[in-house]
Order: sequence, then structure tokens, then C-alpha cells
Amino acid sequence: MEHNDRLGLRYEIARKAIHLSSLAIALIYCHIERELALTLLVPLFLGFFSVDLLKNFRGPVADWYHGTFGSMLREHELEGERIHMNGATCITLSALLLVLLFPKIIAITAFSMVAVSDTMAALVGKTFGRHRFGHKSLEGSGAFFLSALAIVAVVPNIDPMAGVTMAVTGTLAEAFVFRIAGFRIDDNLTIPLTAAAAGMLYYLLFIPDALRLLSICR
Repeated sequence: MEHNDRLGLRYEIARKAIHLSSLAIALIYCHIERELALTLLVPLFLGFFSVDLLKNFRGPVADWYHGTFGSMLREHELEGERIHMNGATCITLSALLLVLLFPKIIAITAFSMVAVSDTMAALVGKTFGRHRFGHKSLEGSGAFFLSALAIVAVVPNIDPMAGVTMAVTGTLAEAFVFRIAGFRIDDNLTIPLTAAAAGMLYYLLFIPDALRLLSICR
């Protein structure tokens, strides 16, 4: 997660506690079918997206949103010139896209990385980051990578090298800010989607038979 001096450690911890709670999506998906996951995620995303749209205009929703979450918002989230999606909308959108586009085990691994490893990167970088590059730190990136490897170790049936490929890709995606036509792409989208794409590509290139089996088990 991007380093931002506007947020003190107390508010960063509060923000990341909310972020970490999204791990429940991956845990629930472990125990339900893809169709049920989509049935739950579509209205969840639409609810967050509706609040996101309404908060950009003056009114009770905007007043409630900024009054409740203003202390935890980053500078780019406070900009009034552009409509943007907040973290909750992006995290639910990423979950929805992962379930739609990828085999279940890859989706669970990638989403766990954005929930857990992104949290670790932000807290370690904020607390211990000394060797900085841009808005990030080597310490934060190291925390992301090590925690991503821990996730790969506990997720059942993921190929170890595919998992390592996903961990490396997720670490790189967390370390850099992506923009399209001047718009900043939230790392709640870039981390899980690039990690999942890398894992998918590894299976396609090196163990396509295993990928076919994973697809059957969606």
C-alpha cells in the first residue's frame, strides 16, 4: 500500500484492520460454489459502488461518508476533481472479477494476498520502512513477499512454483503505482488481478493439465 504521511500509524492500523477483514471473502469462498459466491458478491459490489457514486456529490451520503471515514482517507481519495472508487468498492470488484475469470484456487490465493500481504506491507513499511523508493520501502515490499509465501504454503492444492510466481508478481504490483490516462488504478485491483494472471499463465505454460483440473473444480 502506498505510503502517505497524512495518515498516522493509529489511522493506518484502523484502515488496515478493515482491509484485513476482507479475508473473510476468501475464507467463505473456500466453502461455497462459484455460483453462490457470485450471487453474494454482485449485490455487495453494487452497494459499495452506489455509495461511491453518491459520495462524490453534496448530500447526506457525502456528509456521512466524509464524516465517518475522512480521518482514514488518503490524499488522492480526498481529491474532488475526479470521481474515484474507494478501497471497499475496489476490493469487492477485485473479488468479483477473480471469481468470474479464474479457477477457484487461484482466485483464493490472489485475494488472500491483497487482504493479508498488502496489510503487512503497509504496516511494516509505515513502522520500519527506512530504505525508500518512491512512496514505498524495501521493508514493506519484503513483508508483502514473505507473507505472500506464507499464504502459498497454507492454501491447499496450489502448485508451489505457481504460488511463488504469484507472490513475486503481487509484490511488484504493490510496489508501483499504475495509471491509465492519468487515472490512478487502485492496488486492491492491480495486486490480485496481476497475481492471478501470473499464476494462470504459469499453469498454461508449464502444467496445463493441472489447470484443466482446477477449472473443473471451480
